[in-house]
Amino acid sequence: MTTRRLPSEFTPNEITALLEEKHRAGETILDLTETNPTKAGLGGAGPAELQALADPRGSVYEPCPKGAPVAREAVAKFYEERARGAGAPKTRGVPRIASDDLVLVASTSEAYAHLLRLLCEPGQEILVPRPSYPLFEPLAALEGVRVEHYRLAYHDRWQLDLDSLEGALSKCTRAVVLVQPNNPTGSCFSAEETEEVVALCVNRGIAIISDEVFGDFPWPPSTSLLPTMLGERRALTFVLGGLSKLCGMPQMKVAWIAVSGPERAKQEALSGLEWIADLFLSVSTPVQVALPALLQSRHRFQAAVRGRLETNLSRLHALGNGNHGFRVLRGEGGWSAVLETPPVAGDLALEALRKHNVLVHPGHFYDMAQDDSVVVSLLPEPGIFEKGVACLTRLT
Repeated sequence: MTTRRLPSEFTPNEITALLEEKHRAGETILDLTETNPTKAGLGGAGPAELQALADPRGSVYEPCPKGAPVAREAVAKFYEERARGAGAPKTRGVPRIASDDLVLVASTSEAYAHLLRLLCEPGQEILVPRPSYPLFEPLAALEGVRVEHYRLAYHDRWQLDLDSLEGALSKCTRAVVLVQPNNPTGSCFSAEETEEVVALCVNRGIAIISDEVFGDFPWPPSTSLLPTMLGERRALTFVLGGLSKLCGMPQMKVAWIAVSGPERAKQEALSGLEWIADLFLSVSTPVQVALPALLQSRHRFQAAVRGRLETNLSRLHALGNGNHGFRVLRGEGGWSAVLETPPVAGDLALEALRKHNVLVHPGHFYDMAQDDSVVVSLLPEPGIFEKGVACLTRLT
């Protein structure tokens, strides 16, 4: 009775099945995949932020499809402060965004779904990077949209394989997705690579979707914000952000789409997104009213995260500098890192869980070409992270 847009079966993979078995047995797991800040001792919502949700204005329902003006103005102010470097790492040349060019949604996943509905007819396609987070295929399938991939190749740094991007383009391509920094590689495009992507999209009338949810988290010791497509004027461009990563508040369920590009195309896109958003009205009134206060809390949260990144990255680099055969692949930001692993008998991720109760993700979860790679989160508490990494060395 269900449609072909759903998976044909829901059997868990081998790692998930083993993890569930160990949980049922009451075993303690050293989880090096934890990216939920509220479970890693980093959640950004304190008493003051929770109190903001009790604002009496939140009891009045006056829906605005694009989001309440007070909320959109708060997001625009955040970007303006970011451009000026107020309370954030210094950056240059970040354009401003007007509140009228923003559309609020409940999550980045919903943002993608809205954009697929806006841009694609059934059977058309979007291009996404490989490797990347395994989110795009199921979201696209639910909208009847195809996903094609372009390649990120590792040669001392993750680089755009321009030939693969050009080869994946077709008359059905409606958007190219950029994730900066990429999850899980932590990589960003160089200025030259970005220019090549923009030129291709302008020449073919293709939109750009730039997922920048980790854009405020450069890897230490860097303090410069990471590349942004905010304000791109030549191609129709959608920049995604949200509270989940920016402020460590995934439970608040608010994100946004910032739209830029040629004026006519931008206004047409905003009208379409407003119509789509009006069908759902998914962002709650209390969180929109509280958004100015929630966004201001980001400074404390981000400082804590940067400290965690520095500690755990140092531990990974020490592992890579040892004699265990591991290597940390170079990245620029975000909450995850890729480890090139030494040859072992069997799947290292599966063996780590089976023998030492350490949970890491195998690279193939993210469509990595490298067979010997695992992905770890940089958010776990340092004690857990240290124990987990130490256990990995026993597998070599």
